[in-house]
Amino acid sequence: MSLNEKKLKKRFEKLSSKVEPKPNLLKHCINAFIVGGLICDVGQFINNYLLTLGVSKEDVAIWVPIIMIFIGALLTGLGIYDRIAKFAGAGTVVPITGFANSIVSPAMEFKKEGYIFGVGAKMFVIAGPVLVYGISSSVILGLIYFVMTKL
Repeated sequence: MSLNEKKLKKRFEKLSSKVEPKPNLLKHCINAFIVGGLICDVGQFINNYLLTLGVSKEDVAIWVPIIMIFIGALLTGLGIYDRIAKFAGAGTVVPITGFANSIVSPAMEFKKEGYIFGVGAKMFVIAGPVLVYGISSSVILGLIYFVMTKL
């Protein structure tokens, strides 16, 4: 790249940064807080409803994440979760429904490549590293706990 091209590139970057719209950070934070809170409210509602049906606390602790993951996957499949995420940003990424979205979205995107090399191979593109880190760190911590309790 010549000196003249570098100057033009710097000038372009400077000009484009001036006209680039600045995001309203406060608005985005409020949207994320409200939508993330609503997702948690739905989970709490399901929790309370199952308890009123007489389901044990241990079973409720199993069923609530399953139901929330199903809702996240269903809304992703219907294209609704992406519209909510566009409005709420990180408010939809943090709860457990965001994890379901991160698995279903790549699976839907790569469906045209087939069920084995598309859906099966690409399903964990985003969530895979999270699973590997989570499982690996839990194994390491479990081994440390095991060794510490035996000493």
